[in-house]
Amino acid sequence: MKILLVNQVFYPDAAATAQYLSDLAIELRKSGHEVTALASRRQYFSPYLPYAAHENYQSIQIIRVWPFTFGRNTKISRILDALFLNLAFFVKLLQLQKFDCVVALTSPPLVAWAACWVSKWRKSRFIYWVMDMNPDEAIAMGWLKKNSLTSQILETASRWTFKNSERIIALDKSMQSRIVAKGIDAAKIAVIPPWSHDEDLRPVTHEQNPFRKQYHLENKTVVMYSGNHSICHPLDTILEAARMLKEDGRIAFLFIGGGARFKDVSEFKTKYGLTNIVQLAYQPRSEMKFSLSAADVHLVVMGEAMSGIVHPCKIYGILTVGRPFVYVGPAHSHVVDLIHEGAAGYAVQHGEVQKLTAIIRQNQKASQVETEAMRVKNQTIAGRFSAKVLMQKMVGEITGVLE
Repeated sequence: MKILLVNQVFYPDAAATAQYLSDLAIELRKSGHEVTALASRRQYFSPYLPYAAHENYQSIQIIRVWPFTFGRNTKISRILDALFLNLAFFVKLLQLQKFDCVVALTSPPLVAWAACWVSKWRKSRFIYWVMDMNPDEAIAMGWLKKNSLTSQILETASRWTFKNSERIIALDKSMQSRIVAKGIDAAKIAVIPPWSHDEDLRPVTHEQNPFRKQYHLENKTVVMYSGNHSICHPLDTILEAARMLKEDGRIAFLFIGGGARFKDVSEFKTKYGLTNIVQLAYQPRSEMKFSLSAADVHLVVMGEAMSGIVHPCKIYGILTVGRPFVYVGPAHSHVVDLIHEGAAGYAVQHGEVQKLTAIIRQNQKASQVETEAMRVKNQTIAGRFSAKVLMQKMVGEITGVLE
């Protein structure tokens, strides 16, 4: 089969969707399919450093479009970036050969519509892998007014794409419900969560972890937020907890990653002189077993209106390394469901700073027996989200539709 994968980012980008789509591409290639990936030349977190226009990676042909950018510092520049990037994708899609199947993700916002339109025109099958919901996200964040002309145009394009997709892949039940609410038949939606990166992750004890030694974290309780510092994930509750615990030299707050709110963390740290906050860039995937295992407590954050709009992919790495976590976000979400199913985690609302600090203190005093029990719980649940299981489901959806 000739399969085209379409997304803003692909290998070697560090963004989560790049990693998942690259994993899928490799698995499809191993299954004997001819795979082409269409992406942007711009790096997600460093847009001024372009990738090559063409590249071959593990027999996957990568085609990249248009490296120019207006930057991501303002709302207007982000909108212009998205508009011109969508146009570049649309032009390139028209220039490419016909594929048996096209799989598109959701970034930039109209790329799935463009890929679906070209697929229908060429009579290719189209599968929509929904990583987030737009314009739902833009409206929830206050970027767009619900009844504005722009939001109505985007919503019309979104519904058209859903209705004209052969199959839709949603990441959780909340996302599936949102899609069904748009008038889409539930029978065409498969719920497949993102997988954990099993081959790169395993628990590493604190004593054997070079990461803790490198950053002088020995004898400290490490509270970690690792991943995209997105505007969809308010970090205020975590930062206030760090400020409340600033006098306790035994607790360190470690922020790893990048994104729009990374600067917010830096400014908060400087404003209050917080020496208990450490900031690091994204870690190489090969080193994540060390960075994630270095935590005593992980943090997962979701904006109040974001349930079913975005998905907390970071939870799977946390479960795989067997560390407990605190979820800060709305009461109805995929992470809360996992806690109810037995995961070693805690849920707090935004603004519940004292509750968060109490949980951190509680885990600071956890015995070795309690820590081991939490590890077993989370690794047991992690088995449901292994790459081996979920990637095969994704491949099955794609090849099953083709057959």
